[in-house]
Order: sequence, then structure tokens, then C-alpha cells
Amino acid sequence: MTKKVFIRTFGCQMNQADTEIIASVLQDEGYVMTDSEDSADLVILNTCAVRENAVEKIMNILNNLKGRRRVRPDVLVGIIGCVPQYYREKMFGMSDGIDFLAGPDTYRQLPVLIENAEQGIRGANLAFTPEETYNGIEPVRTGTIGAFVPVMRGCNNRCAFCVVPFTRGKERSRPMKSVLDDVRRLAASGYKEITLLGQNVNSYFDDEAGCGFPELLDRVGLAAEGMRIRFTTSHPKDISEPLVHVIAEHENICNSIHLPAQSGSTKMLKLMNRGHSREGYLEKVAMIRRCIPGAAVSTDLIAGFCGETEEDHLATLSMMEEVRFDYAYMFCYSVRPGTYAAQHLPDDVPEEVKKRRLDEIITLQNRISGELHAAEVGNVVAVLAESESKRSNDMLMGRTDTNRVVVFDRNDCKPGDMVKVCVGAATSATLIGSPVY
Repeated sequence: MTKKVFIRTFGCQMNQADTEIIASVLQDEGYVMTDSEDSADLVILNTCAVRENAVEKIMNILNNLKGRRRVRPDVLVGIIGCVPQYYREKMFGMSDGIDFLAGPDTYRQLPVLIENAEQGIRGANLAFTPEETYNGIEPVRTGTIGAFVPVMRGCNNRCAFCVVPFTRGKERSRPMKSVLDDVRRLAASGYKEITLLGQNVNSYFDDEAGCGFPELLDRVGLAAEGMRIRFTTSHPKDISEPLVHVIAEHENICNSIHLPAQSGSTKMLKLMNRGHSREGYLEKVAMIRRCIPGAAVSTDLIAGFCGETEEDHLATLSMMEEVRFDYAYMFCYSVRPGTYAAQHLPDDVPEEVKKRRLDEIITLQNRISGELHAAEVGNVVAVLAESESKRSNDMLMGRTDTNRVVVFDRNDCKPGDMVKVCVGAATSATLIGSPVY
């Protein structure tokens, strides 16, 4: 009988890419993917530990699964990814409802864990494997228009607030040839866009080829001339002028760079162990815009990190005004056990102050985004149509090469088309328009 697996994926794009790798590993074991949790013989939760209350979220899902397992006690449940890697003691203590645990480096061993679980043996594999990049596994793609291509894993930056080094381990890069083979396969299969992924993608380096990320991106641009190319995430200390020149030289590499700042205060950046100052960050943004006029820059911002004063907060607001980010991911600081901040820095900003500062950051970013979008009204933009709009089947949703979301009249267009759209209206989140022919 055919065995069915349902995978629920939380968190970042890397987790989404990992789910496609896991699906490939399980497909070789006779499993087929299903969109129905109710019909699955195996339920896997691919988890993320970056957000607060990650364990509680998993516990709530497990509680919801209990009723189904009373009807079908043979259904297996596995918790994989960053949560068991990071919260291993809590996970080991949660014996009820979990048949196996696996960390981000051990997905090749899932068949063994599943086989043991079928025999009633509860197992876990949370080993770090420094050389593991899942090279040689062709993912089971879940989309037909855009695809993720992981090029490196892990992170060597020990930012004071971040759990990634604890969940993903040290940096390691895939061979350039393997990445290019993936890109060519995707191009031949008709994909329209690829996103190169890494926790710190611009620290990519293929030792054997002596190739860094600028060289890789250049080769990808040549190998996929008919496709849009994006990459994420960049660290400000590693983004370089040669890399920016590569983006400028290739029409198919999108003019959009995600560059997490986290704070606009040099004092806070030092406490965060970010490896750059406010001035250094602004210099990198100026270099990007000098080389790529019209480039969109987005960011991450944390409100209320340890020791943040009102002056530090105002420095973040002033940096936002100066840079004018296209969009930002904005959060209140919350303690992550085991990090440098948790061990050495008091979480001394009151919650109500954190929330007020975050509200001010969000309000300012919404205004800036709204102004940038309003400036597009009347312009014609190239949009890669991705899907139907959630609000109407008569509209399509897509993105510009600067990663701005556009909703437009469908007419005779379909997902996957590259469409010229005249922008007629805008909100702080979306451009709205109609195709032009």
C-alpha cells in the first residue's frame, strides 16, 4: 500500500527548501506527499526556533493530533528541524505523541528513524554534521514558477541574540558545480525564478573551486539568462562591491537586497556582536545605491534589545528615515536560552517600552513604504505573475524585480507570465494596476 506523508513547515525559506529535500528522501522510501493531514500515515513538523513560544506551538499541534491517533494509532509523528535541535531537553521530555526527533543535519537518516518508530522504538538524531549540504539530493519541488536553491548552510556569526549557530551549526557551502547543475535543471523545467539561499549567503565559498559568492552569482546569472534570480540573506559586514557589481551587470539578477541592520545605534550593534557600525551600514547602503540606482533595500529590526535607551531607539528611527527601506521585518526582542545575550546581558527593557518602540518602528516603516509605493503610481513595472489574488479570481498577484507586491487585473494573463503593469493605485504593502500591451 502507498504510504502518505504530510509535512507542516514553519519558519524561513531554508525550512521550506529543507521540506523539499525531506520529501525526496521519503519518496525513495515509498512515501508520497499529501496535503491532507487526516489521510497521512506519517506527520512531520519541520520546525523553527527563531520565534518565541516555539515549543508551546508544537505542544498545541501535538494535542490536536491526539484525537486522530486514538482513531488511527498507527500514524507516526516526527518533530524535526530547529526546535528539537535547540530545545532538545524539552523535546526528550515530551514523550507523549512524538515518535522520533531529527535535527537539520540528519535528514538522510530519517528512513532509519521511521523504521525504528514503526517497531515501537522512539529515536532521535540531533548530531551536527559539518560537511552536510544535502548535495546529490534532488528536491521534490512544491512550486512550478519559483524555486529555492540552497547554496550554503549554517552561520559563523555569533550575534548575541541569535539561535542559528545552535540550530544550524557552522557554515559550509555546496560545490559550485552542484549549484549550477540545479539551476540548469530548473531552467530546463520552465521555472521562472530562483532564490539562492543561505543563513549568510554572501559568505558562500567553494574551497575546491576557489569561488566566493560574487563568482557563484555571476555564473548563475549566465546559466539562467531567462530566469529571475534572487538571494537571501546577506550580512552587512560581508556584502562587497564586487558582489554589487555582479548584480548591476546582470539584467536577470533582481535589484533587491535584504540587508538586516537590527539597530541604528552603533552602541547596540556592538552589544549585539553584529560586526558593523551604523556608519559602516550606511556606507554599504550608499555603495549599493551608487552601483545600482533604484535598488530596493529591506531589513530586519529589533526593538528593545538589552540596554537599549531612548536615544538608541531614536537612532534606529533616524536610520530608517535616512535609508528609506522598502520593507522591514520588525520584532520585539525576546530572550533565547543559550545565546550570549541570555547568559551575559540583562533583558532590562520593560515589555511595555519594547511594544511602544516596536509600534513606532512599524508606523514609520508603513509611512515610508507607502511613500515609496505612491511614487510608483503612473509607472509601468515588469511583474512576474505568481498566483491568483487571495481576494479575487479576477486578479493576479506578482512581484517586481525590486520585490514589490503587485495585484493587477487578470485579463488573459496567467501565473508564470511576465506582465507589464501600469500602476494605478498603491497602499503601504501593495501596488495595484492593470496590464498594458
